[in-house]
Order: sequence, then C-alpha cells, then structure tokens
Amino acid sequence: MLITEKSYVVNGIQLHVAEAGDPTGKVILFLHGFPEFWYAWHRQLPFFAAQGFRAVAPDQRGYNLSSRPVSVKAYTLAHLTADIAALIRQLTSEKVILVGHDWGGGVAWQMAQNYPDLIDKMVILNMPHPKVFTSYLRKNPKQMLKSWYTGFFQIPGLPEIVSSAFYYKLLEQTMVQTARKNTFAPADITQYKMAWRRKGAITAMINWYRAFKYNLATAADPIVVPTLLIWGKKDTFLEAEMAPLSVDKCQSGKLIYIPDATHWLHHEKPEEVNQLILNFTQ
Repeated sequence: MLITEKSYVVNGIQLHVAEAGDPTGKVILFLHGFPEFWYAWHRQLPFFAAQGFRAVAPDQRGYNLSSRPVSVKAYTLAHLTADIAALIRQLTSEKVILVGHDWGGGVAWQMAQNYPDLIDKMVILNMPHPKVFTSYLRKNPKQMLKSWYTGFFQIPGLPEIVSSAFYYKLLEQTMVQTARKNTFAPADITQYKMAWRRKGAITAMINWYRAFKYNLATAADPIVVPTLLIWGKKDTFLEAEMAPLSVDKCQSGKLIYIPDATHWLHHEKPEEVNQLILNFTQ
C-alpha cells in the first residue's frame, strides 16, 4: 500500500504528514511519541488503509520534517493539541479515530479533554492519563526513578550533547535495549537517525519535556470519548498500575494488557495491536 507525504499549514506552523488509503475513507489518525516520528506507524498505515480507512500519521511539531519553533513554551499541550485539532479539521468534516503512543498518547488524552467533538473513538498505547501520570511523578518512588530522564532534560544544552554523541547512540539504545530483541531492524534505526540529524531536531524534541511545567492543570472532567487503553506490561518506563487508574478517568473505557510486550508494543506485535484497534473501531 502506497504511503504518500505532504505538508499542512496548521496553527501557524507546517506539519509534515504521511498517509495511506482512500482519501474519502474514515480518518484514523496516529500520533507518535519520543523519540520517533511518523515512521513509528509504518506497520499500521498500510494495514488500516487496506481496511478502507484514510490512515494518517503526522510528524508532530519539532519532529522530522515538521516546523520546529524555538521557544520552549511553543511545545505546551495547548499548542500540541491545537496543531492536531487544526489538522483534523483540514482532513475531514467528520469525527476521527485517534490513536496515540507515549507522548502522542499524552496529546491524545488532552485532545479528548479539549476537543471531544472531533473524536469518534480513541486508542492509547502505553501512556497514562495526564492527571494519573502527574500524580505518580510526584508521589510514586518507582515511577520517579523510571522517569529520571525528565529531570535531566530540563538542563540547558547538555541533553542535546549527550543524545547526539556517538551518532545518537543514547537515543538508539533507549529504543533497542528496552524493546524485545530484534524489534528494531538496522534499517529502522537508520530512518530514525535521519530524522534526529535534522538541524534543531534534538532540541525541539527535548523541548516537549521542558515545556511540561508550563502545561495548565488538566480539568477533572471525565473523558467522554470511548477509549481503549492497550498496555504492554513489560514497559520499563511506565508503571503498569497507572493503566487501570487511567481507564477510571473514562466514562466508557476499556483496558487490554499485552503481557509480553514492552513500551514499543506496536512495533513488537503489530498484527495483534492492529487487530485490537480495528476491533475497537467497529
């Protein structure tokens, strides 16, 4: 299935977007996390295109070929969600299926809070609800230890140097060593390194973490969008006990664990994850 690429002007910036499938099909929109880009979904776009969807995956702001604003405050959730809301409105006049992983899941949760009228159903992969995550970051010693890098990323300049050293070895290891063996092929890592090499990309990606402190408190309203949370239980970055607490934030929420998957579940078990998402959309 052919994947095409184009750019959209949204919220004052350019978003580079990859898509596949029938341009008149129902939109299923995939949001990547750190340190990926649209290519995170290269095993999902063709599958859902073959099911009749218009499958779309943007490079979120700061990543790969999308715009990279300089200001740290340009990476708050208010801006990140406004980007996606504007993109959805250009793609379709109907509600979309929204899928997010990692930071993309964080954007998706906030989209469901701020723009529920744009979303038919939502699927989150290994990302807790923002209020649950914020609580655990402050109070849970195990999660605080697992999230040590979020503090490191606050230091000006140094994270960029460390992340770029030895041809992005740290970022490569962040993915390869926390996933099941042979999940990421050398060709996959080459794709990621091409994106990381773009001028200013590493700083922009890290600025998502630096902007976190500027995010406004998430409202306590329950998530009204029907939500499926799929969680790889061998995630080394996130405590699995946050998953049921996140589903509790939803009026209509469902949790499915994949016991032998890690944080990178959509790469490790694409067929299973794709089928779970497809079943939920029907």
